[in-house]
Amino acid sequence: MSQRLALALAALLTAPAAWAGEGVEIHDAFAISAGPAAQSGAAFMVIHNHGGPDDRLVRAESPAAERVELHTHEIDADGVARMMEVEEGFPLPTDGELVLERGGHHVMFLGLTEPWEDGDLIPLTLVFEVAGEIELEVPVDRSRLAGGHGHEAGHGHGHGHSHGEGSGG
Repeated sequence: MSQRLALALAALLTAPAAWAGEGVEIHDAFAISAGPAAQSGAAFMVIHNHGGPDDRLVRAESPAAERVELHTHEIDADGVARMMEVEEGFPLPTDGELVLERGGHHVMFLGLTEPWEDGDLIPLTLVFEVAGEIELEVPVDRSRLAGGHGHEAGHGHGHGHSHGEGSGG
């Protein structure tokens, strides 16, 4: 195992979840791209609202891509899944969760500024209407490219990399 991968895995296993605002917690975050020549990538995670007011994820930002958008998949009349931007963002209800997963809601990175390699940490700022900005570093884990993401996939392991608003991880 390379030293870079070993260090990234150690950071993942020891890092607590990211928190900000009124009890918004982010965990099990990971990012993927299709390979070294890919021009796009995506990030997935579970976001909990632990007792704060109803909130909404309204934007995502990162220096790792020319554009970062909130996307989802919808099935068209022909049964074909189509990916589309969701400009109004995603709701995060009080005492609820928002799951960003493959085939559903996710953060889309368009025009990657450099190739993503396994173990890289992608800086990401999530912007919420109420909780404000949450900064985290999302590990690239291409082993999850073929698999799904959901409650069973590493749930509760605390893969966020920052604490509170404004910390750079």
